[in-house]
Amino acid sequence: MLEGKTVNLRVMEKEDLPLFAEWVNKPEVFGEYNPLHQMSKTEAEKMLDSPDINPFMIEKKDGSKIGFIFHFHVLHLGTGTKQLEIGYTLLPGERGKGYCTEAIVIMVDYLFLSKEIMRIQAQTDQRNVASQKVLAKAGFKKEGTLRNNFFIRGEWTDDYIYSIPREEWKEPKILTRTA
Repeated sequence: MLEGKTVNLRVMEKEDLPLFAEWVNKPEVFGEYNPLHQMSKTEAEKMLDSPDINPFMIEKKDGSKIGFIFHFHVLHLGTGTKQLEIGYTLLPGERGKGYCTEAIVIMVDYLFLSKEIMRIQAQTDQRNVASQKVLAKAGFKKEGTLRNNFFIRGEWTDDYIYSIPREEWKEPKILTRTA
């Protein structure tokens, strides 16, 4: 478990899959800026078994599950270089309380402490101002716009790409303990 000040990150386990699938299948939870998606428990299990996607539950200190965060590799064609990217979702009632920012900072600390990587990136819909603010608070900087990047609810949307390079991270900000 990765421990922060107000939230912990715990590797997602099989017993979390029904709840995870429920959240992904609810547009109000997965968020208006994500593609509509329906996932079976079997598909969720395959995702959990994939070496390419590493999901964590976000939990309050009392153990209540309030969202998820994951990291995965994005392959840059032509170079074979893999970039590490993060994605995250919180329950609507838990947004705007600082939990997501802390979860991202914990994940960034963990990834730079445990992986030989030069940068971490994230993408957010250009309309998702809340996610942009969270990434900025977590130390990410906007790099540019990915035009017509996702087909979301019947239209092509632009995304902003954010990143934090290792040299700007320098040292852990929140991560207090790994257990």
